[in-house]
Amino acid sequence: MTSELIIDVQPQEVTIALLEDQKLVEFQKEGQDSKYSVGNIYAGKVKKIMPALNACFIEIGHEREAFLHYQDLSPQFPSLKKYVKQVISDRRKLFPMSKAAGITELPKEGSIQDVLEKDQEVIVQITKEPINTKGPRLTGEISFAGRYLVLIPFTDKVSVSSKIKSKEERARLKQLIQSLKPRNFGVIVRTVAEGKRAAELNGELSVLVDSWNRCLEKIQKANTWPVLAHEETGRTVSMLRDLFNPSYESIYVNNEDVYREVRKYVSLIAPERESIVKLYNGNVPIFDQYNVTKQIKSGLGRTVSYKHGAYLIIEHTEALHVVDVNSGNRSRGLDSQEDNAFEVNMGAAEELARQLRLRDMGGIIVVDFIDMDSAEHRQKLYEHMTELMKPDRAKHCILPLSKFGLMQITRQRVRPAMDMHVEETCPTCFGKGTIKPSILFTDTLESKIDYLVRNLGIKKFKLYVHPYVAAYINQGLVSLNLKWQMKYGFGFRIIPSQALGFLQYSFKDNKGNEINMLEEIETIQ
Repeated sequence: MTSELIIDVQPQEVTIALLEDQKLVEFQKEGQDSKYSVGNIYAGKVKKIMPALNACFIEIGHEREAFLHYQDLSPQFPSLKKYVKQVISDRRKLFPMSKAAGITELPKEGSIQDVLEKDQEVIVQITKEPINTKGPRLTGEISFAGRYLVLIPFTDKVSVSSKIKSKEERARLKQLIQSLKPRNFGVIVRTVAEGKRAAELNGELSVLVDSWNRCLEKIQKANTWPVLAHEETGRTVSMLRDLFNPSYESIYVNNEDVYREVRKYVSLIAPERESIVKLYNGNVPIFDQYNVTKQIKSGLGRTVSYKHGAYLIIEHTEALHVVDVNSGNRSRGLDSQEDNAFEVNMGAAEELARQLRLRDMGGIIVVDFIDMDSAEHRQKLYEHMTELMKPDRAKHCILPLSKFGLMQITRQRVRPAMDMHVEETCPTCFGKGTIKPSILFTDTLESKIDYLVRNLGIKKFKLYVHPYVAAYINQGLVSLNLKWQMKYGFGFRIIPSQALGFLQYSFKDNKGNEINMLEEIETIQ
């Protein structure tokens, strides 16, 4: 299997698509003005104690107060709390971690009132983004994730990923990390650390310890709380950290600044693979070039087609996601209805496993498969679904089919599910029911170009139109495009874009900023 990462950087948002064997499997979109906050560490203040929930709400500077449950406080939380007090009390120098005294661990069953009080200052880390009306979810167990290791202050335990099966390798890694790590730090060794040399692991360990020290220094120097003590890397780099593997063939980026950031990170974690990061300079939108736009429109709607006319219907609610499997107009070439249902369900399982990753669906997912009488078929479907979900990095649990033919899946929810509306607003009537003559569309485009060049003095720009319209404008030896360029200058380009409707258009300057040339009637939708 080969993987490609396509990063589309626009003035308003950054979109990341992961392709496996040319098929879209993960898709993340983030506004330029929003931040990826999972992993961020804050010094916050307790605002409300909720004894009935055995939890509290903490002010960390977000729009909504963050939620911290007693069960999310680490056993080492009392040690952390005491050490933070020592750090704050002396602003001249940092109290050494190696000299920090341990305290009795927090009991598993206890009351939040016995540990925290209103207006108390605490260090917490975000584990879940704000979802709908809920604020961020917090943990009291601070950790710093790297490519090979995860550093956890105030625990001396060294754990090795269970996915490393070799007993000799597990013993080697455990012994090696025990000898390298400073006192009062715990370490989790990740799967990708298998076979790595001591120098590589020690280098990353030093970087993670430095991150912890910088975090403490920010808290030490802060005059008011809450304060952001440690900011996680951007979504692009954090995805690379978790997903990067030797099967990556290419990472394409259409922005020079992000290209340099990604290339720098890859050079740190895998110097020999630095050349796979490539800057895309083509005129065609990067997602159109690598067939991502088409896959987004076909794979993120309410109805998702798959093999031989069968399809899924996916509905999202506040509490759960519901998936209905339909055979559609599939030709029934098999001998029995039972065999036909089994084949449709097996194909649905493959598409569903992809959709869960693609939309990042979390919480409870209920799947209504086509009814099957054979217990053997139901067991095979369950085993097939379990196998398909193994590559999924999110924690999940799958239950066998119930007597009603329903499969229940729980999947870790870290951020809201991706639910895009792929239907296009009618670009010709804008909901009015009447349209302008289509033959006059190119005259409209020419009038816009004329206004830009002669009235606004903008001579270098790009005009994005639907691929069919672009083909019409460029057809012939003396094309319409050539006539326009001879009349208005050669500073503009006509570029096809699959993201646009048939008679939609978009003007952008050389920096990628949109030039609003829509008429008043076109903005009322």
